[in-house]
Amino acid sequence: MSAAGSIVVSAITFFEIAQKTRLGKWPEMAPHVDRLSEIIERQRATALPLDPADCLMAGLMEWPHRDPFDRFLAATAIRRRIPIVSADPVFDGLIQRIW
Repeated sequence: MSAAGSIVVSAITFFEIAQKTRLGKWPEMAPHVDRLSEIIERQRATALPLDPADCLMAGLMEWPHRDPFDRFLAATAIRRRIPIVSADPVFDGLIQRIW
């Protein structure tokens, strides 16, 4: 689906950033939240929408990790056969992780 070197950002990432900002867990992002789409475009990244198959896979996949954001990210990456960029080792053994 994506060419080598391209960057895609899952739509669920926007939701997670907005929620963490709203809850005060990431106050440094507050000035940037309204411009996230513009920022990723400037960085030549593409926003990747969730589709029904992503949602179904996230809910049904046999993976003990319960964080819904991580489940959406993992399902999106697995279905598209793309690595995930994350510092979180929870993805190890499930999908190729870069970082």
